[in-house]
Amino acid sequence: MAAIDFDVELRRAGAHATGGWRRVLFMAQRHVLGAAGLVIMTLFVLTAIFADVIARYDPLTVDSARALARPSLAHWMGTDSFGRDVFSRIIHGARISLAVGIGSTVLGGTIGVIVGLTSGYLSGWVDLVFQRISDVLQALPLLVLALVMTAALGPSLPNVIIAIAIPLIPTVARVIRANTLALREQPFVEAAKSIGMSEMRIALRHVLPNTLAPLIVLATAQLGSTILTEASLSFLGLGIPEPYPSWGRMLSESAAEYVRTAPWLVIFPGIAISLAVFGTNLFGDALRDILDPRQRG
Repeated sequence: MAAIDFDVELRRAGAHATGGWRRVLFMAQRHVLGAAGLVIMTLFVLTAIFADVIARYDPLTVDSARALARPSLAHWMGTDSFGRDVFSRIIHGARISLAVGIGSTVLGGTIGVIVGLTSGYLSGWVDLVFQRISDVLQALPLLVLALVMTAALGPSLPNVIIAIAIPLIPTVARVIRANTLALREQPFVEAAKSIGMSEMRIALRHVLPNTLAPLIVLATAQLGSTILTEASLSFLGLGIPEPYPSWGRMLSESAAEYVRTAPWLVIFPGIAISLAVFGTNLFGDALRDILDPRQRG
């Protein structure tokens, strides 16, 4: 294991960055696509936080007189078949996607860290049991397993978060386990054992902090897939139930029936999903290059 001195790394790269903002600016110049992904993610988060301020209409208000209205100054992205403002529903739909993405990533990541740390540090029969369970969970694709879980639990926001979080557990657990297996053989672990420190304290205080870098990278990369999975579940009718706005459900309601007569009902939710996933993937790739020197070209 090697500690990364970012000041030394920046000087080797030719940067004379002494202040915090200068370092950020230099890294943004080195990773332009990652910076663009961060900007998209920031706008996505701000949109979700200030949805009530940004949205011009109530996303749940039905106005049959304005059903399927084309995009105009009054309705920037038109209206749906119930006369609800599409722009307002997309803005509020960001909250749903952000809640599902962060909630499922945090839940799945937390359980995965516990499983991976326990499995890698204790090893033996504990590791054998956990790895066989992980093999079973990873045998099914993320979307398929999420579909099964959602169908069993029922369509609701908490159930969707749980259904998407469970398939993430084995992926996180395997990454943490691999790092733990390498870390437990390091001299600082042996030194901690020699002074009588308990196994749990060693794992939590010395091993776990050294697994945070790959965990952050993995969580950022998984965030995009969770948003896409939620949209897929809603598209299939097993995600967030009506009347709450969800990008996937907006596509499901519009794709088959109105794709030709009212294409804005498909285009704008599709763009929102694409930008959210695109931004998280770009930022995750850049974060991996920064935090993991083995990935640098």
